[in-house]
Amino acid sequence: MEEARFYKRLKDKFVQCVLCPHYCVIRQGGRGKCVVRENIGGKLFSMVYAKPCAVAVDPIEKKPLYHFMPGTKTFSIGTAGCNFFCLNCQNAWMSQSKPEDLPSKEISPGKAVSLAIGSGCKSISYTYNEPTMFYEYVYDIASLARKKGLKNVFVTNGFINPEPLKKLMRVMDAFSVDLKSIDDGFYRKVCGGSVYPVLEMLKICRKKHVEVINLLIPGYNDGPAKVKKLCLWVKDNLGLGVPLHFSRFFPCYKLKVKATPLDMVEKARAIALGVGLKNVYMGNV
Repeated sequence: MEEARFYKRLKDKFVQCVLCPHYCVIRQGGRGKCVVRENIGGKLFSMVYAKPCAVAVDPIEKKPLYHFMPGTKTFSIGTAGCNFFCLNCQNAWMSQSKPEDLPSKEISPGKAVSLAIGSGCKSISYTYNEPTMFYEYVYDIASLARKKGLKNVFVTNGFINPEPLKKLMRVMDAFSVDLKSIDDGFYRKVCGGSVYPVLEMLKICRKKHVEVINLLIPGYNDGPAKVKKLCLWVKDNLGLGVPLHFSRFFPCYKLKVKATPLDMVEKARAIALGVGLKNVYMGNV
């Protein structure tokens, strides 16, 4: 266990986590919505520190990052837990599980860096589940990785508070951010969160390398008007050159609607190019 770095102590040994916009108030012995942060004796602890349940070597393009160190390998690492509850989660076995319910490996930050270097990777990606959930582990690995000449990549849903994000930016080099919709109703219905903190997060981290991913789900966020509104927000707030990836949906987890037609993805790309965005890609096609 590792004591959490962003929380407040309250009366009667209650604590409030301030890492993400849920602002969970947690009684002694309880956990936050993410199920990986527990109140023990009036202190908040991360239950996934140095306990990844997924470790792999991936091409950087899988994150997906197309304009950051293309052609290189990245050391990918993830744990249990998430602060979203997406009906279409591809890694629900990780993200929606308690850490004690999954097999994990004991990998210290130093060992993670050594494994990355030994695998011939040029970067470390914090991915598979929401890396905000293992924030302390991410920060400690990334700090060591930088000293060894490795880059750091945060693959995220963007649901993180400004203060921890700004500290994280000291050691992070690139962000791959899911902007699931421009519609807050979509976030509340499908993800169990809100779009507004994600938009704020994108504005803050645009000082680093950022690429945006939008998964198009038929009947949910794929309408031309919604796509155009999202594209215009990206253009106005992140710039014409930010890479935007439209990804094709396939039935997954609890969301069993039909797969996204290919022409829908092509139309979304055309809309993005039409408003002036320069680097627009199609994924899962």
